[in-house]
Amino acid sequence: MESDSRQNLAATIGGWSVRHRVIAVVGWVVFVAVAMMVGSWAGQVEMTEDEYAAGDSARFEQILGETDLRTPASEMFLVTTDAPVTSPESRDVVSDLVRRLHATASVTEVVDPYVAGLVSEDGKSVLVRVSMSGDPMTAGDRAQPLLDAAAATRSAYPEARIDEFGDGSANAWFDDTILKDFRRAEWTAVPLAIGILVVAFGALLAALLPVGLALTSFLAANGILALVSHRMHLDSSASSVMLLVGLAVGVDYSLFYLRREREERVRGRDPATALRIAGATSGRSVLVSGMTVVAAMSGMFLSQMLIFEGFATATILVVLVAVAGSVTVLPAMLSLLGDRVDLGRIPGLARMRRPGTENRFWHGVLARVLKRPAVSVVAATGFLLVLAIPAVGMHTERLGLDKLLPADTSIMQSYHHITAAFPGGPTPARVLVTAPDVRSSEMNSAVEDFQARAIATGLVQEPLLVSTHPDVGVVEVEVPLAGDGTDATSVRALDALRDDVVPATFGKVPGAEAYVGGNLAFSQDFNAQLQHAMVPVVLFVLVLAFLLMLVAFRSVTIAAVSVVLNVLSMAAAFGVMVAVFQHGWGASLVGGRGVGAIESWIPLFTFVILFGLSMDYHVFVVSRIREAHDRGLPTRDAVAHGVATSAGVVTSAAAIMVAVFAVFATLSMTTFKQLGVGLAVAILLDATVVRAVLLPSVLTFLGDRTWWLPRWLSFLPDRAYHPPPEDRQDSVKGAATPAGTGG
Repeated sequence: MESDSRQNLAATIGGWSVRHRVIAVVGWVVFVAVAMMVGSWAGQVEMTEDEYAAGDSARFEQILGETDLRTPASEMFLVTTDAPVTSPESRDVVSDLVRRLHATASVTEVVDPYVAGLVSEDGKSVLVRVSMSGDPMTAGDRAQPLLDAAAATRSAYPEARIDEFGDGSANAWFDDTILKDFRRAEWTAVPLAIGILVVAFGALLAALLPVGLALTSFLAANGILALVSHRMHLDSSASSVMLLVGLAVGVDYSLFYLRREREERVRGRDPATALRIAGATSGRSVLVSGMTVVAAMSGMFLSQMLIFEGFATATILVVLVAVAGSVTVLPAMLSLLGDRVDLGRIPGLARMRRPGTENRFWHGVLARVLKRPAVSVVAATGFLLVLAIPAVGMHTERLGLDKLLPADTSIMQSYHHITAAFPGGPTPARVLVTAPDVRSSEMNSAVEDFQARAIATGLVQEPLLVSTHPDVGVVEVEVPLAGDGTDATSVRALDALRDDVVPATFGKVPGAEAYVGGNLAFSQDFNAQLQHAMVPVVLFVLVLAFLLMLVAFRSVTIAAVSVVLNVLSMAAAFGVMVAVFQHGWGASLVGGRGVGAIESWIPLFTFVILFGLSMDYHVFVVSRIREAHDRGLPTRDAVAHGVATSAGVVTSAAAIMVAVFAVFATLSMTTFKQLGVGLAVAILLDATVVRAVLLPSVLTFLGDRTWWLPRWLSFLPDRAYHPPPEDRQDSVKGAATPAGTGG
């Protein structure tokens, strides 16, 4: 036993922590406190608008920033009255609103609707347009004075209706709603996790330890992330993603470790031996699983997109901290507490089952699965493939506010009132042309030719507005696109501009460079970069995961099966996500709706994170199978024994992850609903269909081929836990016929 512990890194670290338990616990507390203080002092720096862009849109945004031509944040106020808007009564309402808006420091321009002709066709509404001061990305911080001005006018003229929508109010609503949502998620997810753990352990203190470690891991990692953000700017949701992942993996890692230690104590081991075995077995599984998650998330660095690099950094940090805590402070705490970890036992709840006794439900499932393994493989694979079918037609795009936010919220109702009264087309494409002399005859001719060719395509709408900025050497042309701004017609219009019209006109001007931007161009370029990044990221993750599993279990078969099963479960999860949010099948069950698309960054992010997270159970289950095989059991019995004895902890861990992700599916934003549903479904399928049916049936069907390792790979080190001879004999005697499957 001692020799195995010395060879096993997790056991070595755990042994040090047990021998220096006070230092380990105090050191963890100090580490978390310092990280939080550093993070609070540094503050998190968020990405700028040009850092989100890709392709031509990135250069387009850079030019806007360099030349200070960025469109200011705008706000719209729809004033609706029963009387005609040209009546004195209505004019008084509008004049009062305009006066109040002018008086705020957040406004640089207020457009008089009567002068600009912003009167609805029915003559009952006018649109007051406002340009806001400052950075458009932070418009929400300066929106409140405008909202207060509208509220004051409503109070003065209660007979009038005033709807507001724009960059400022939308961002302010977004920030406020997201904060409330995540507070609700935290207050819901944490008690759910504790409740599941109380059922799993039957004791309150044992349930609180994993949650406490997960939360402190998140707090420490979030503090470090804030410091990192000064060198790598982050998306505003990076910390939210970190919380989601940190709570899931942190609880799981602690659960695996704690459950094994309790199991060994029930076997009759003394406390020191129980901790050594837990470190050598579950501790090693935590290390392997954590490194697999890190490897999977590292694939996002190949995307060459800052938003994904930020997500990767956030999740890698929280996983590394959670792993470190699980193999250091957790064994130290267990050593300090001893059997007092079972304090707060809840009468009536299931206690830890004694070794050799297996859950009747899993006993029955495995008996049927292993009776006809080939049939089980075909049935489970067919079921997952059917769920995966909708994923074939997946459509991704950068979702606009009208798709991101619930339709029944006040801000979206105002948005729809405004667009109904003033049905404008989609946000126009913007063509920016830089040249040494933007007033030259060549440039003037090119602009005229551009307008003529663009209109001749039949894919743009008039008027095309031209603005010349000789002080910065830029010509800007606003081009209203046909279609609704995201459909195939609008895409054809954008392609025609980029591929034909722009090169044929501005491409002939010496020294000129032209870029097409706007919302649709931004979305198209973002998706194009994602598609370009998908293949290298996926290949990197698959290959690295295969190699990690190969080294961990010294089996080519195990490594290959691990990768294939993960891909299959993820394909099924993608299919469900597309069915729910793209087609709207059952979207109302999570308070959502069919929006016709999946947020563009979700598939890549979901793939890498699921590939890592699903390895939690896989590594733990396969480790128990390998351990049973090393004890002397035949492959069939080792599979049955390993799956059955790990069923309880896997069920508990999966229930926690599904609960956490399901909470995120109830948040207001469509993005988080999609992410929550995708992750929850994937983990649910992974812990049931894959781990309970596919994995045992595949390994049983393969038999001894499960452990195949070519001779030329025999140099791979064996760091698995190997029980002492007397333990092997006892276990074989006690588990000769596990799960009722026969010998």
